[in-house]
Amino acid sequence: MRKIDVCPTPELLHLYNLENKIAVIVDVFRATSCMTTAFAHGIEKIIPVAHIEECKVLQEQGYLAAAERNAMKVEGFDLDNSPFSYMKPDLAGKTLAMTTTNGTLALTKSKSAQQVLVGSFLNRKAITDYLLTQPYDVLVVCAGWKGKYNLEDTLFAGAVVCSLKNEFTIEDDAALAAHMIYDAAKYNMIKFIAHSSHVRRLARLNLTRDIEFCLREDLYNVVPILQNGALVKM
Repeated sequence: MRKIDVCPTPELLHLYNLENKIAVIVDVFRATSCMTTAFAHGIEKIIPVAHIEECKVLQEQGYLAAAERNAMKVEGFDLDNSPFSYMKPDLAGKTLAMTTTNGTLALTKSKSAQQVLVGSFLNRKAITDYLLTQPYDVLVVCAGWKGKYNLEDTLFAGAVVCSLKNEFTIEDDAALAAHMIYDAAKYNMIKFIAHSSHVRRLARLNLTRDIEFCLREDLYNVVPILQNGALVKM
């Protein structure tokens, strides 16, 4: 039977073997929600990079570029880290370079997996439906916040475990805990995470609308996958 596990933060990735696994990267607030939204609105490719300098080089080569640090847009770049910025019609067909505080770092650290997917609540069902068709074990990699645990990514991981539990064996306690947390929160996730650190951080920046949007489930039927260093829509 296939197995599912959860890595609570990229700082713990060295404890997991990614060989023959599908890594599902999640940064609910807000990188993977932005990526999902971008593909749903016609972006052709996203090149995720860990560092601002790498993103700047790609911008100088003519790519659109998005850069976020500490939940704010980095000066000199084209786009920020709000999903609403990725709904613009003029982005359709474009290639975007992107760097964020947590999400793109988690992506680049997971590249040795058999497949690397981008997950969010916005495309949860599309992701889990795809995983059910694959022969590989699954590791949900939570982006966290600067190496630390966060609650919202664990909620998504728990939603994935909940969707797959009848076909996958829950491998370890991190996956079991994520499942239990999601079960406790699923009927009112906004209330459940109202006092979490990143919700408070985003609220201070008047980004409550982003929080509410990123917790909407199954809005988009898209599965972004990493191929040759770039994310594309499957």
